Amino acid sequence: MKHEEKHFRASDTIKDIVIGMSDGLTVPFALAAGVSSVVGASTKIVVTAGLAEIAAGSIAMGLGGYLAARGELEHYYSERQREEREIVELPRQEELEIYDILREYGVDDNDSKPVVEALKRNPKAWVDFMMRFEIGLEEPDPKRSVNSALTIGGSYVVGGLIPLLPYMLTNDPGVGLKFSVAATLLALLVFGYFKGRVTTKNPVISGLETMFIGGAAAAVAYFIARLFS
Repeated sequence: MKHEEKHFRASDTIKDIVIGMSDGLTVPFALAAGVSSVVGASTKIVVTAGLAEIAAGSIAMGLGGYLAARGELEHYYSERQREEREIVELPRQEELEIYDILREYGVDDNDSKPVVEALKRNPKAWVDFMMRFEIGLEEPDPKRSVNSALTIGGSYVVGGLIPLLPYMLTNDPGVGLKFSVAATLLALLVFGYFKGRVTTKNPVISGLETMFIGGAAAAVAYFIARLFS
């Protein structure tokens, strides 16, 4: 029987969706719950405040994703330039580092020598090897900064609209709150479940944990607002 290994590695895009959706479901949900508890608040006020938060939050989250990805790319190229200089200025030291790396994998120096000689004949491959096995860095996608910003920001908007939708469909903020709680907790549970699937965590535990955290955030905001209203 043919042996097939099934491994799932969450892509950068999926990670960005997780970041955007988790915050998008939680923060606007908590804000809407808090605003709806204020005496005299209308659904119009709740929706307006929620939409303003979603706009600001999606921009802030997207910008954060852009800067993080940009910083990762700049760090990679900075380290790569340093390695390129070192194989020219300190070739012997870099050769010894290859031997050290291969020893960690149980390869003795005699078996390592052909590998070292092959890498010396190919400077680009030599630098690639050192980046991957000495520094532990892989080249990021140059387009990742823009893609990350759009993905995180867009996911935040999608997640944020879920708790606001019930308020858009009713004139009673109390009714809107009840349906918002139900819709958002269900969305958090489903989202947490699938997040667990892609992060290899127990999906049921991940779903319940995500739902609990989001619900707790909304509850805190709600009771604080009532306390000062």
